[in-house]
Amino acid sequence: MSSVLERPSAPAAGPPSRTPVRRTRILALPEVRWALAALVLFLLALPLHLLGGPVWLWGPLFAATYAAGGWEPGWEGLKALREKTLDVDLLMVVAALGAAAIGQVLDGALLIVIFATSGALEAVATARTADSVRGLLDLAPETASRIGADGGEETVPAAALAVGDLILVRPGERVGADGVVLDGASDVDQATITGEPLPAAKGPGDEVFAGTLNGSGALQVRVGRDPSESVIARIVAMVEEAAETKAPTQLFIEKVEQRYSLGMVAATLLVFAVPLLLGSDLQSALLRAMTFMIVASPCAVVLATMPPLLSAMANAGRHGVLVKSAVVMERLGQVDAVAFDKTGTLTEGAPRVTDLRPLDGSGLDVDGLLRVAAAAERPSEHPLARAVVAAAVARGLDLPSAEDFASTPGAGVTATVDGHCVAVGSPRHLLADRDGAAGRLADALEEGGRTAVVVAVDGRPLGVLGLSDALRPEAAAGIRALRALTGREPVLLTGDNPRAAARLAAEAGIADVRAGLLPQDKVAAVHALQNGGAKVMVVGDGVNDAPALAAAHTGIAMGRAGSDLALETADAVVVRDELAAIPAVVALSRRARRLVIQNLVIAGAFIAVLVAWDLAGTLPLPLGVAGHEGSTVLVGLNGLRLLTEGAWRRAAS
Repeated sequence: MSSVLERPSAPAAGPPSRTPVRRTRILALPEVRWALAALVLFLLALPLHLLGGPVWLWGPLFAATYAAGGWEPGWEGLKALREKTLDVDLLMVVAALGAAAIGQVLDGALLIVIFATSGALEAVATARTADSVRGLLDLAPETASRIGADGGEETVPAAALAVGDLILVRPGERVGADGVVLDGASDVDQATITGEPLPAAKGPGDEVFAGTLNGSGALQVRVGRDPSESVIARIVAMVEEAAETKAPTQLFIEKVEQRYSLGMVAATLLVFAVPLLLGSDLQSALLRAMTFMIVASPCAVVLATMPPLLSAMANAGRHGVLVKSAVVMERLGQVDAVAFDKTGTLTEGAPRVTDLRPLDGSGLDVDGLLRVAAAAERPSEHPLARAVVAAAVARGLDLPSAEDFASTPGAGVTATVDGHCVAVGSPRHLLADRDGAAGRLADALEEGGRTAVVVAVDGRPLGVLGLSDALRPEAAAGIRALRALTGREPVLLTGDNPRAAARLAAEAGIADVRAGLLPQDKVAAVHALQNGGAKVMVVGDGVNDAPALAAAHTGIAMGRAGSDLALETADAVVVRDELAAIPAVVALSRRARRLVIQNLVIAGAFIAVLVAWDLAGTLPLPLGVAGHEGSTVLVGLNGLRLLTEGAWRRAAS
């Protein structure tokens, strides 16, 4: 006996509403306010000084310029000095004060203004990174309507909700917590979380996410996650962690910076002392030394790395890819091989039961077989398990409780149901004899491109389930783009049967298929690729993918259907499950790397030319200030180019 289950079609719905993303106001940043104040004061003092006005008129304005633009870097530099660290910011302030001490007040003020401006640019880049998820933060409602045990309703802070609470979501309200619908029907706009272009129909048993917008119906939702562990909260935590990290290139630069700064101070003293010993006057020697310290300072070099990487992370975040650190953003561009999981990664992650095949003599009908399998699978988070349970719920079956549940990634689950040991899993692990009735049924389903799942009770096979999952619409295009980027054929690593894997791989355009793998087999495959010199990126979503994600050069998890373990293990998360975003973020990382190299070349060239000019000839202090700080501003602006929408479009193309 067999049965074919059809998925009910979702009702049509209108287009989703768009939530504006809040951006940090530029003037809300203290670095920008102080830089602007220094600039205004400088512009007020400049004409008075150039027109020969009295010192008492322009002097206080220049002094205020020094204070406004230099107090913060000076204070931070002094604090660093207490920790026995020489900060380049402090050297710039000292150079400006030194210029003022020998009568070059205008030049020192110009140095302070441009230096403060470059610091403001870096602050803007950092703020834009936080803005990439600010819209999600704004989506989370502050309050929720909780239904008490007596049926009464009370308004409580959303943060005070606990797992198991029942909340009411009225039409037009935002869902207060991640959970499961118990009663009601509505369409929910969850585009900001999942990227779905249309509102999703929701009814009893469906999952909803905190911050998503309810449509025209009322829903009663059982809270399934603590507010601190919701999808939105996890996204925010990832971005906060990312903002605190530094790329290897930046760490190397900062390590070299200390030695370079000490060497620069020693060289400055020599540039000052040697001309004096050779008969130069004090003011000329001091002016040359101050100019040398300014143009030799590695400000632009220090600023070369983080703005491009922070900008790339912010842009990726706006487009649904959360890169957990600057280290990861830099490593993404080094990838030259890609390995994919199948279910939930290349496929939509929503398999459905298509066939129910109880064995003759099993004593079970179609509903009985599905009831036993769903009861054992209910505690599992695997997509196939969720599909089995969903099929049982759709048929209105009453599922008994399962005890002693155990899951073996890549093999299946076992549980005690109604006093019997039930095993649900792959034919490879549950069937000792593939020539028996169950084996023949499994082979027939696999020949048709289905994933076969065997149901055994007390060690005896009683039936086989057939499941199928559709390939993501953008999978083939994403794989082609990654093949072009890496110059290497992608690999499919799956625990599914070889026939179903090969059929799907052919649709996706993957020639290298490795099927029937356990988690340790996937790790071994990744290690084999890396031992061959490849830097492997693994893309997966399940618990069984977590070891491979951890073993890879870079791991990417699909955020919508990904398990908690996979999301924690991965280096980056595709929140909207858009495979097309993966080649885009790899290309964006490579562009960020190119900008870092450009910035280092620009900074190094400016320093070399200006230092040579100062030592071999006479470099005017204003020109030295303009050249040094101009290179710093140029490097900062060059890094911010990756914030634009056009940068993502070019990466995606």
